[in-house]
Amino acid sequence: MKFVSVRDFRTSSANIWKTLPEEREMVITNNGKPIALLTPLSDKTLENTLSAIRQARAINAVKLIQQESLKKGMENTTMEEIDEEIKRIRKQSKR
Repeated sequence: MKFVSVRDFRTSSANIWKTLPEEREMVITNNGKPIALLTPLSDKTLENTLSAIRQARAINAVKLIQQESLKKGMENTTMEEIDEEIKRIRKQSKR
């Protein structure tokens, strides 16, 4: 996978667009840190690609929540406790 700085993206964008289909993905970085992912799309692949990315984000979010739960020792939390916590948070957000 190729990494491209924001500066290179600005100055060499034509070359980046040209090589993107061959590279398949490129990571845009700012000060050495990843900030965006470029992937080639077409009218035919747009919806499927967006769906796959959204699904991957959701799966990752669940994994992170599970890991955080284990760190906090909450792996034995019951559904009733979870429901009560949800109700409590919803009440707070209405205020």
